Amino acid sequence: MNQQVPTLQLNNGSLMPQLGFGVWQVPDADAEHAVGTALEAGYRSIDTAAVYGNEKGTGKAVAASGLPREELFVTTKLWNSRKQRWGRDEVLRAFDDSLGKLGLDHVDLYLIHWPRPMRDDFVSIWKTFEEIAASGRAKAVGVSNFRPEDLERLAAESALVPAVNQVELHPLFPQAELRAVHAARGIVTEAWSPLGQGKELLTLPAVTALADKYGRSAAQVVLRWHLQHGNIVIPKSVTPARIRENLDVFGFELEAADVAALDALGAGAAGRRIGPDPAEFDV
Repeated sequence: MNQQVPTLQLNNGSLMPQLGFGVWQVPDADAEHAVGTALEAGYRSIDTAAVYGNEKGTGKAVAASGLPREELFVTTKLWNSRKQRWGRDEVLRAFDDSLGKLGLDHVDLYLIHWPRPMRDDFVSIWKTFEEIAASGRAKAVGVSNFRPEDLERLAAESALVPAVNQVELHPLFPQAELRAVHAARGIVTEAWSPLGQGKELLTLPAVTALADKYGRSAAQVVLRWHLQHGNIVIPKSVTPARIRENLDVFGFELEAADVAALDALGAGAAGRRIGPDPAEFDV
């Protein structure tokens, strides 16, 4: 693992870099170059998903990097869409397909992409994830976009605790209740869209003032906020300079009052969600 990037220990004993590289919305044709640039810059954790359509490009970059497999942490996700019933065979077939596209014999983390509670099948899917974890072909398994009630349902019906829950999380949507549930259950919090997709968040006076104070970019300030809260972050960029900048967040630390100021941005009305609501999302 990159010695510069701290790791968090997952509940299965695996070490996961606290800052990784996300490839959501990166076309497969561009993924090899973007991931290759990230690996050259020092990233060792790569986050992809079946639905992103870029597992092949991601796998090519991993192969071309020449880095030892044990130095890399690769995550992908099951796209449990409503196009079919997700029984054991379908889940295993999807997992095999992802491994084939990545060109790997195992991934470090495999996630259920959405709970889709209206279809009441994530527990049965999780039972197959237990099998995948036991096989060692996924070193750890977890979930994405799960709500507290979804995690409670899993806990009631399975002894295997998700290693990670990857959710929308940023200062405008800090997910304090969910993070507390994670802490109580031994689940690591991973943030997607950690920069709020760069829309409103990075131009807010509270953020730009801290960027000026620390002599850093607004994005670096927000990433520090995540790291100091113990979140894992996976910022995405296809711009080499931005890819390197997002990794350069370990040479400074926000003062407690500044962390609190960013915390306050998401106060009221439970914060502002940018992405879909997991309670309603079903594609």
